[in-house]
Amino acid sequence: MAPAGPAIRTPDQRLRVFVSSTLRELATERRAVRAAIEQLHLAPVMFELGARPHPPRELYRAYLAQSDIFVGLYGERYGWVAPGEEISGLEDEYRLAPPELPKLVYFKEGGTREPRLAELIDRIRSDDRVSYAYFTDADQLAELVRGDLATLLAERFTLVTDAREAGPGPPPSMDGATPVPAALTAIIGRDRELDAVTGLLADDDVRLVTITGAGGIGKSRLAVEAATRVTDVFPGGVAFVDLAPVSDPALVPGAIAAALGIRDLGDGTIDEKLRMAVRGRRMLLLLDNVEQVVEAAPAIRSLLTDAPGLTILATSRILLRLTGEHGIELGPLALPDMRHGASVARALGSAAVSLFVERVRAARPDFELTDENVDDVERICIALDGMPLAIELAAARARVLTPAQLVARFDRHVLELGGGVRDLPERQRSIRSTIEWSTQLLRPPERQLLARLGLFSGGFTIDAAEWIAEGIPDADVLDDLGALVDGSLVRQQDRGDRAVFTMLTPVREYALAELDRRPDADELRDRHARFYVRLGEQAEAELEGAAQLRWIERLADEADNLRAAARRLLDTRQWALVTHFAWTLYLYWWIHGHLGELREWMREVLDSGDDLDARTRAIALYFTCANAFWQDPHEDIVPGLAESARLFEQEGERSGEALALISLALAVLARPEPDTARAGAALHRSVELFREAGDTWGEAMSLVTIGRVQLFMRDLPGALDRFGESLTVANRQGDELGETIALHHLGWAELLLGDIAAARGHFEQSLAGSAKLRHDEGVAYGLEGLTAVAAAAGDPVRSGTLLGAAEVVRERTGLYNAPSFTFHRQYVDVILAGPDAHDFEAARQRGRALHADDAVAYGLQREVADAAT
Repeated sequence: MAPAGPAIRTPDQRLRVFVSSTLRELATERRAVRAAIEQLHLAPVMFELGARPHPPRELYRAYLAQSDIFVGLYGERYGWVAPGEEISGLEDEYRLAPPELPKLVYFKEGGTREPRLAELIDRIRSDDRVSYAYFTDADQLAELVRGDLATLLAERFTLVTDAREAGPGPPPSMDGATPVPAALTAIIGRDRELDAVTGLLADDDVRLVTITGAGGIGKSRLAVEAATRVTDVFPGGVAFVDLAPVSDPALVPGAIAAALGIRDLGDGTIDEKLRMAVRGRRMLLLLDNVEQVVEAAPAIRSLLTDAPGLTILATSRILLRLTGEHGIELGPLALPDMRHGASVARALGSAAVSLFVERVRAARPDFELTDENVDDVERICIALDGMPLAIELAAARARVLTPAQLVARFDRHVLELGGGVRDLPERQRSIRSTIEWSTQLLRPPERQLLARLGLFSGGFTIDAAEWIAEGIPDADVLDDLGALVDGSLVRQQDRGDRAVFTMLTPVREYALAELDRRPDADELRDRHARFYVRLGEQAEAELEGAAQLRWIERLADEADNLRAAARRLLDTRQWALVTHFAWTLYLYWWIHGHLGELREWMREVLDSGDDLDARTRAIALYFTCANAFWQDPHEDIVPGLAESARLFEQEGERSGEALALISLALAVLARPEPDTARAGAALHRSVELFREAGDTWGEAMSLVTIGRVQLFMRDLPGALDRFGESLTVANRQGDELGETIALHHLGWAELLLGDIAAARGHFEQSLAGSAKLRHDEGVAYGLEGLTAVAAAAGDPVRSGTLLGAAEVVRERTGLYNAPSFTFHRQYVDVILAGPDAHDFEAARQRGRALHADDAVAYGLQREVADAAT
């Protein structure tokens, strides 16, 4: 039978270190120990970090039951003995620590100890399962704790016996990661280099391979081909990271995290989340276009050091200069030998000619290399230095020009332009010259459009092109864009029902260089940002209704452009516009895991020193405080949220005021002394405001929050009613995310009331909805809820499998350290304390091996792969 009340969770799900001591007497020492624990990326479990509201004894008992290591600090005081108790909480904590729990104990030297503490210390020193040492000050203590914990981890924390007996399953896949792009054409003339790269990647001793060469030489194409061919070597998965849109080396870890599907909720550093996501996995990261952020090499080295199973394949114009780096320099394609006259057979033996012929045939299937045109084709390839991008650009023109006509135009343009930019390497001059030559064949409106399109990061849509093209004389955007596609200067691909266009990096660099020569460059950069502000305004209402999924997908495709727009607005100090932009896309930032990044932007606004209007300050305060109270509960959080609510009220913005009040209520409940009356008043006012504003999404969220408070206050029937109301409101709006959230909470209320069947149904619906939305946090919640259902139903194998799958979802997406609303631990603890613990742990290891899609299918009781059985 399951416990009746909600579980008390530790602040975090990493390896947990329980710290026992008197609070006030050793406050300085406790802070030093906490810092030492966190430096080892472990989780300190301390009373002052705990959940509220709970009686102190209940809290530390629950924490001890969930901890992995016990650290005791003892000074002079024995501690307070509660009425009706015989021993202090300090001694009770030591007694309650399980015998098998590793214990590290530290005694402070000097002073006079109280008699009962002296007796306790004597018993501790006589316990042969305890390691103890003496310290004089906080600095010495921190050093001792760091060293002892590191030694303990090396000696004691290996894989559990049950996991060994269960046998290793296949390593987790790269769920949610950006896959390597599918190659659209065959790779030509790179057999030797391809063999070299794949051979290095297959070598366990090789951790970093960098393909170098000039822009347009084919580095990315070779890397994609190599990564595709070695997928079997990396059972942990292969992920693609495009660094072309990234210009700041400090943003590289964030770009890698985004490509791995890691969510930045502001609940921990990106570096820490990256380490968690890749630890224990044999996997490959393909980092494309590293050259403009090569200063990020130390971060790349750190990632390799922290993840022994990780291999990185990078493309760059220069080496990263890291220890252990293996460089593969990519040169031009082999050129034809014309010393013995033109010959079709000999010409086709040249990789450069073969590439030209194949690319021409893509546009003109009837094209043949003949005795009549072979001389001109060879001359074209030689003039272009065998550079793949230059050859492809020239081949695109062969749709309307014969090889002889191309040669004639080269004689006038490319050969003349080849010496134009003297400070570039020769091969780079060839690429630039070829792009320049390609643009000379364009009409003036097409050339202007190309320069403006260079503003887009990652890609753009037709409506974006039309927006940025406004004001170009004689422009017909569809025809002009078609001409750029025909000339291979722009590439087109379909994403669902939308056409998306991209540029290769050398072409975009050329376009931006041309744009920067124009007097209206700054105005056009502002215009680019305003397009995405307008897109946010269009998306705001849609994100709360039936079109939610479609808009989330659209905005995810535009992630690089959204960042670029925000950066432009911040750099030009357009504070009102950037906060408005952030506010309109609040749901996207949340669902897609960008709240941590957003918070840093809003800090720039508040730290600007400029006078801010009321709405701007209200939004910036909300984003900097709303998601920080549980992670960094400093004294400014509650006043900041209160000011945000007041400013929204002053502006007559009811929904903003209501959102700020919800966060204010949660913040005052998270204080050491929760103010339940103030929280209740704020939450009920938030419901009124949302209803007055006609904001059904906000109404649904505030009802859920009220229900959560009732649940923690053990008013289970009241909580059930609020969650049901929230579901009704979300259904009325067609808000799929709101529905999954309400269903999840309904499941917990029902399970805690003992209705296992109803809880299972609601958790399954929540899981299915979250999977549809690709909302990783919702998937983890759904799996955890079904973990508890299986445990309550007496099925340890299913419960263990689901918990293992949920753990991996959180670890791989950076959600392991976020505050979570789930009580599954108390149900799991019942199994772990009983005879089925062995079967549970073995099943948990199998669950950790499940692909995310298979984990969802298993949770929904559909047929899945053998890994779960």
